[in-house]
Amino acid sequence: MKTRIYNARILTMDEGKDIFTGEIQIENGRITCVKPCGEDSAGQKGDAPDASAGTTGGGGSWDQEIDAEGNLIMPGFKNAHTHSPMTFLRSYADDMKLQEWLFDKVFPAEARLTAEDIYWLTKLAVMEYLTSGTTSAFDMYKLKSETARASEETGFRMVLCGDINDYGGTIRDVEDDYINYNKREDSLISYQMGFHAEYTTSRGMMEELAALADRYKAPVYVHCAETKREVEECRERSGMTPVAYMDSLGLFRHGGGLFHGVHVDEEDFDIIRKRGIYVVTNPASNLKLASGIAPVKRYLDLGIAVAIGTDGAASNNCLDMFREMFLATGLQKVLCDDPEAVPAMDVLRMAVSNGAHAMGLTDCDCIAPGKRADLIMLDLTQPNMQPLHNIEKNIVYSGSKQNVKMTMIDGKVLYQDGIFHIGETRENIYKNANRISERILGI
Repeated sequence: MKTRIYNARILTMDEGKDIFTGEIQIENGRITCVKPCGEDSAGQKGDAPDASAGTTGGGGSWDQEIDAEGNLIMPGFKNAHTHSPMTFLRSYADDMKLQEWLFDKVFPAEARLTAEDIYWLTKLAVMEYLTSGTTSAFDMYKLKSETARASEETGFRMVLCGDINDYGGTIRDVEDDYINYNKREDSLISYQMGFHAEYTTSRGMMEELAALADRYKAPVYVHCAETKREVEECRERSGMTPVAYMDSLGLFRHGGGLFHGVHVDEEDFDIIRKRGIYVVTNPASNLKLASGIAPVKRYLDLGIAVAIGTDGAASNNCLDMFREMFLATGLQKVLCDDPEAVPAMDVLRMAVSNGAHAMGLTDCDCIAPGKRADLIMLDLTQPNMQPLHNIEKNIVYSGSKQNVKMTMIDGKVLYQDGIFHIGETRENIYKNANRISERILGI
């Protein structure tokens, strides 16, 4: 399928490249040409092609043409840490401390989930991702085959993350998933090795996972340093922080990522930087659970790459990257007593390019020929985007889901002007999600 998006303001997310007006050409899910107005497909200056002609300067025909009407096209946001099927727990267990919330409420409810439940709850999450301009998510949950099935059916790009721990899953599961989900380069589904957390996983299992990661030279991802209690209890068990302890077991020899990374010390910073570990900050979830504020500015100052995630709907409670972006910068300004801390463009890089790299989606990080056509259109005619002094800052400081006019993944429009194109009605997804919630939670 060949698609042309024209009359667009384009934010490529290429370092140092300003927003310009032009068009994007797409074929078979990949970007083939990005050009300013007045250039031909080879980048030569010339007469701009007629928007109504259905042809480029080279004369090719289009299956689809989209007039952006002066609105912004940019790469989609990457939700770099989430638990998609936890949508059924939205507003169920709030105003609680993390350990009690997790062990007394979340784990017992999750134990009653079936494969079909995971399937429908993932579809609900996908709808929410699309409405906030998210084109891929890094999902850590059980019964991954159902999350994968729901994502493929809706056309959503999902990176699955290993979640084994002493309560479920095996090293063999991780290896099988790593091999099976990474077979096809053109698939919407991929997989990264991981485990739930140090405090839920035995030393023996972590050592086995480290050996497996060595075998494939694969990065490892994990919840880490989310609360003070987690860090203190790890020190009591091992004499080290979670970061240092897991590194001593060889888990980060090939890099990886820490979800949260709120409570870290000087040695931890050194390890994270040395190992090339990504930190995925989840500001809304950390605030709601009173876990703390991650030292994002310090990470960035040290050259540590930071991405952004929402965490699950049980702790956030929404899956909205706009809110996360604003909190990611606003909290750092207060924490550092510095209004210049973590400026808007840094936040956009965290939410787009850094997230893509953290998830292993190196062909989804910017708008350029050869990259995946995972794009969003933001409506600049809404009052919160006017005047257009600085569009990047408008996105971070005043942008919201109401500005998402279109979400495209792999060259296919899945959401546009409030309408979903995901092969399923919203009514049926809502009905099934509510049925599951009533059965498990009794509400």
